[in-house]
Amino acid sequence: MSFLVDDGAKTPERHAMPDTAVGIDRGVNIAATTSEGHFHDRAFITGGEAVRYRRLQQRLARGKRGSANRRKTITALNRITTRVSDRRGDFCAFTANRITARNALVVLEDLRIKNMSASASGTLEAPGVRVVQKRGLNRAILDKGWHRLELALASAARYTGTRVVKVNPAYTSQRCSVCGFVTEDNRDSQAVFRCKAANCGHTAHADVNAAINIKRAAGHAVSACGDLGNSRSVKQEPASWATGRTPA
Repeated sequence: MSFLVDDGAKTPERHAMPDTAVGIDRGVNIAATTSEGHFHDRAFITGGEAVRYRRLQQRLARGKRGSANRRKTITALNRITTRVSDRRGDFCAFTANRITARNALVVLEDLRIKNMSASASGTLEAPGVRVVQKRGLNRAILDKGWHRLELALASAARYTGTRVVKVNPAYTSQRCSVCGFVTEDNRDSQAVFRCKAANCGHTAHADVNAAINIKRAAGHAVSACGDLGNSRSVKQEPASWATGRTPA
C-alpha cells in the first residue's frame, strides 16, 4: 500500500547558490565521484549476508518445487534482498540531497543503463563468449544503483531548484581535463589517469578527471527528461570542450 501526500513545497525559482555546478561520474568501483573530488560509496550487503545468501541460493537449487522448505528459503532470500535494496535507496537519497543542496547544476552522463545492463547471451558465431564478464558488469551496474541515483537527484532537485542535465558520455574517461588530449592510453588503471601528451603529463584520479570532463561538457547538455535520440553517435566529439568554460 502506498500513499501520495502533497507536502505543499514548491520548487524555488533560484537555487540558494546559483553559481555552483558539479559533474558526477558513476562507476562500478565507486558509485559516484564528483568533479570536486568527493567520493560517494558504501557497501549494501554485509559479508555475513553475502555468505548466507549464497548458501540459501544453493538450498533453493536443491529444493523441491512447491515444497514448504523451498518457500521458506525464498522468504529468507527476499529478506536479505529487501535489506540490500533499502540500504541502496537510503544511500541514493542521502547522496542526492547533499549534492543538490550544494549545487545549482548537476551534470550526469547520458547513459543507456537499461542497454548496458542487458543480458549477454553471445552470438550464433560465438555463443556465450564473454557472457561471464558481461554478467559481472551487469551485476556491478545494478548494485551501485546508477539509475536509482539519477532518479533520486531529479527528485531532490525539486526542493532546491537544481537543474539536472545529461551530456554525451563519449571520451569523458579518456580525455585529459587539463589539455584535452584524448587517447585510451591515458587510463593507466581503473583509478589512475596519466595524460600521455608530451607537453602535459597531468595525473589525477581517473574518476575525478572524468567527472570534470562531464561538468565541462554541459555546454551541449539535454534535459534529464530528454533524449539525444537513437541516431547519436557514441564517437561524437563535444564541440564546446575547448572553451573550458564551467557553466553557471
